[in-house]
Order: sequence, then C-alpha cells, then structure tokens
Amino acid sequence: MQKSVLLVGESWTSSATHVKGFDQFYTATYHTGADAFLVALKESDYQVTHMPAHEAQAQFPTTLEALQAWDVIILSDIGANTLLLHPDTWLKSRRTPNRLTLLHDYVAGGGNLMMVGGYFSFQGINGGARYRNTAVEKVLPVRCLPWDDRVEVPEGASAECITQHPVLDGLAGEWPWLLGYNEVEMHPDGQLLATVSGTGHPLLAVREYQKGRTLAWTSDMSAHWLPDEFCQWDGYRRLWINALDWLTQARS
Repeated sequence: MQKSVLLVGESWTSSATHVKGFDQFYTATYHTGADAFLVALKESDYQVTHMPAHEAQAQFPTTLEALQAWDVIILSDIGANTLLLHPDTWLKSRRTPNRLTLLHDYVAGGGNLMMVGGYFSFQGINGGARYRNTAVEKVLPVRCLPWDDRVEVPEGASAECITQHPVLDGLAGEWPWLLGYNEVEMHPDGQLLATVSGTGHPLLAVREYQKGRTLAWTSDMSAHWLPDEFCQWDGYRRLWINALDWLTQARS
C-alpha cells in the first residue's frame, strides 16, 4: 500500500512588462518547481499530491485530523505567511486555526515533516519566509537565522556526507554540484548528515521530535539551486526515497 505525501509549495506566478518602442503589453506565466520530484517518485511506495502555493492559503488543512491523513508533509519554497493568513483572516478578519501550530502538533503526535530549501523556505529572501521562532521551527532539526539566509553559489558547491545513516544509503561517491542553499544552524537535538563542503553549513539533517520525525534539506528541490545534472543524477531519486523511508519508518 502506498504511503501518502502532501507536497506544499513549489509554484509561483511571474509577471512581465514588454516594451516595444511606444507600445507595451503585459504577460503572466505560471511556473512549478516540483516536476522533477514528482517524476522521480512515480512508481514508488509514495503517492505524492502537489498543493501549489496559490492553493495552499485556502486549502491547506485547518484541523489536526486532516493533517493526520498524510504520512508525510513537505513544505518547499512556501513562506509562513501563506499558512498563517487564511483568506477568512486576511480578507474577513475572522479567527482561524494557526496552521503552523497544527503542524507542530502533527509532528508531536507522530506525523512526519520535511522542509526543502528555497527563496521562501527557512528564513528566505529578505527574511520573508519567516519560519524563525515559529512552531514549525520548533520541530525542525535546524534553526533559522534572523536575516536573509540565502547563499548563492554560482560557481557550484559540493555536498559532503559526514556520517552513515539510512537517508544516505546508496549515495556514496561524489554528488553533482549545488548552486545555492539556505544557511541555517543545527538544533542541539538534530543530527547532521551532510554539509556544504568547505563551509560546515548544514545541507541535510534529521530529528526525532516527540512521536514524529523531521528532515531538512537546505538546497532546492530542482531549479534554480539544483541544476539539471543533479536532477538527472541516479542518486536524486534515491535521496528522496531514502528520506521518505526514514521519515515513515515505525519507531521502536
């Protein structure tokens, strides 16, 4: 029986102004960064449902019971505001559940949470992701820094595995390069599995929190911090399946 995974985020809409002499016109384009991940998880033990960022503000679960329907929840490139500001609160000034607190309670009760890096993960661009000092940060294996935490590495950076762990099974040898990541610091209760070579900055970390488990991957799920070479690497699929296997492994 397949296990259920809810991937939240990894989408955005961009607008552009095109100026041609005296004239101009506008366009809007929808993008998703989840395609490589979704392809990699096909024909696996995991059934992934993608909830794009523009849907999550209204449709992300508002009860603990609804969250518990998922074996794993992945937050990827989606800021805290989208989950905090339900349309009923944002537009109608009504009280609504704090979904960051619900995610904490989901993990504490035995749920599994993964955060994947991006411009609106951890603390994010201009500090705008805003997970620092939230109930979600409380369960993560890492802590967010109080500023724009992006580290752009256009020349490429290597991963360095520093321990043996089931998440790293079958991933020996040199990994393809990364082009950036979110800088974070380890939580004392987290276990560091891999760093960005030469920096000591966490790249991959895990934690057991009360009855649940969490995992942090501080680079991207795909472009732009993960180049095609990484997404086409045989280890790309293995990395995510290992991560999900560990998260959903029954604890003794």
